[in-house]
Amino acid sequence: MLYIRVTVITVVTFLFALLFICVDIMTRLDYHNSILHYWNNNVRSPREISRMTNIPYSTVAYNIRKLVSTGSLGHRGKNGRQRVIVGSIAKSICQFIRHNNEASTREIAAKLKSKRGVKISFQTVHRYLRNAGFQSCRPRQKPMLTDEQRARRLAWAKAHLNDDWRNTIFTDETSIQLFRNIVRRWSKHPSNEVKRVPKCRQKIMVWGAISTKGTIGLCAFAGIMDARRYIDILEKNLLPAAGRNFGENWRLQQDNDPKHTARVTQGWMSYNVPSVMDWPANSPDLNPIENLWAIIKSRVEKRQPSNLAELYKFFFDEWLKVGRVTVVNFIESMKERCESVIMLNGDHINM
Repeated sequence: MLYIRVTVITVVTFLFALLFICVDIMTRLDYHNSILHYWNNNVRSPREISRMTNIPYSTVAYNIRKLVSTGSLGHRGKNGRQRVIVGSIAKSICQFIRHNNEASTREIAAKLKSKRGVKISFQTVHRYLRNAGFQSCRPRQKPMLTDEQRARRLAWAKAHLNDDWRNTIFTDETSIQLFRNIVRRWSKHPSNEVKRVPKCRQKIMVWGAISTKGTIGLCAFAGIMDARRYIDILEKNLLPAAGRNFGENWRLQQDNDPKHTARVTQGWMSYNVPSVMDWPANSPDLNPIENLWAIIKSRVEKRQPSNLAELYKFFFDEWLKVGRVTVVNFIESMKERCESVIMLNGDHINM
């Protein structure tokens, strides 16, 4: 009952305030119309207009002064506090950002005070930056490339620009953690959004292969993969699927991980794999299976697995749900990837 009584009082108070505002606006409009009426009929004395309209003399005098100076009784505007960040101050802030875009708003405010003698709060700086189109963001992580790696990526892209990728099998290993926290969510109160995760999160390791035929094979493994285990995975998961789909006419793509380039692995491949394509170092952005990993990991996280058994199951379920069209679209982007690498002179691309 007390809650209902307080609510009713609050609503009534709000309605009275709204009514007062409406009456005030209507009164102002009525004053303006009356003063304009007598002014347009050549009655220019504030005292006389006040006597005929019963409007306070000070109100009439103020409005007539405004009418003489501006030609209108409308709101003059510019009544608020003058902007502090204008002209050269705004230019200085942009220069600070260009020289060091990791500077905090507190550091920028301190620089303005020391360099320009202008005292501005960090909140004002933050508000200006947001209005100017700046956003605070965390840079995406990319592997570092040496000059030699860029040169090799560029040469590789030019050499394979017009390749036929229909018989290429793309492979890769990845891991996925239990209680992963990557999926974004909408919220009116972001600070209240919490996902509880354990301090030490378990994970699974998987090997996968794709081609224009769709997903070729998937294998989960525990621990560290060495060359012998890698060969075992290829014998059981790659060779049967490759034989069914391509016969003896296929090409294997793999990165330059030590277990892939080990002497025992190379010896096995010389007898079992028709062709192994060259691959530039530090180039996950060129492998279309990376896009597939991202999709599957996001889907698995949304299913909220609570243990390793569910994590395994959900990963295999989502792998089987991937349509062939999705995989083909990723592989058909290889020409575009090569073009982007050439355009960026060997640097990393966004795909």
